[in-house]
Amino acid sequence: MKEFAHIPVMLEECMLGLNLKSGGVYFDGTVGAAGHSYEILKRSAPDGKLIATDLDDEAIAAATARLAPFKGRFEIYKSNYKNYEQVLAEAEIDSLDGILLDFGVSSHQLDDAERGFSYMKPEAPLDMRMDQQQSLTAEYIVNNYSQTELARILREFGEEKFASAIAANIVKARTVEAIKTSGRLAKIIESAIPAKFRQNGPPARKSFQAIRIAVNGELSGLYECVLGLTRRLKKGGRIAIITFHSLEDRIVKQAFRMLECDCICDKSLPVCVCGKKKEIEIITKKPIEASVLEMAQNPRARSAKLRIAEKII
Repeated sequence: MKEFAHIPVMLEECMLGLNLKSGGVYFDGTVGAAGHSYEILKRSAPDGKLIATDLDDEAIAAATARLAPFKGRFEIYKSNYKNYEQVLAEAEIDSLDGILLDFGVSSHQLDDAERGFSYMKPEAPLDMRMDQQQSLTAEYIVNNYSQTELARILREFGEEKFASAIAANIVKARTVEAIKTSGRLAKIIESAIPAKFRQNGPPARKSFQAIRIAVNGELSGLYECVLGLTRRLKKGGRIAIITFHSLEDRIVKQAFRMLECDCICDKSLPVCVCGKKKEIEIITKKPIEASVLEMAQNPRARSAKLRIAEKII
């Protein structure tokens, strides 16, 4: 197995935000290489407990090895964090003292050419699966989805202004020969973008992000998941969420606002009839961003935003 390396983003900010304590029960929805999980267990010693999930078999193996010093205090499940109800039931956990969700793709996944996540690995196969057991791949989407559906994915998930032109180029190119590598797809994307706009960062970045999101269903059910997971917190428990693009951040922000609301009735009604009570206090009125030093040391932290909330009922 290749070494699974990943630098945890805003590690200290997350740990302080979670307000860790001995005996607490914590949930890490994307364990990765266990950078955050290790510190959660270390700082909740001697008897804090961690429940973690991940879809990547290599990540789970690496995290299990990394967390070996805390044997008996953690359990890792191969599952999507959105299946938290099933996972917590299996772990016989009713409520949590803290939750961490880190939506970033790991350095290992990006750097491993065989995984096909990066437009900077030209010979990489178009894969992009977090869970390598699932059948849907980037190659299938690129070569089989309609032009209309491809344009929708690029526009909605990548916020790509040239989505229609890129989709048209993809469909035209695949009629000649199936698109199988990251390098070929990146060139097809670049050819659809006017030259003057190719200076605004790597031309294929937004499209690769969009296809990855579609492959893994990253935004599907995210709003409901944030609501439901937050409601599993004990009073005083905290949730910390790291996002890496505006779509994720917007969904988290909307979910936090809903949980913070005292009433969701139509404003025309004279009295509240919904019974909704304020459930959280938002700790971060504006999201926390990585320090200049961290961004210099880890460029992938540049787009990260951290939002934290505390359960109050």
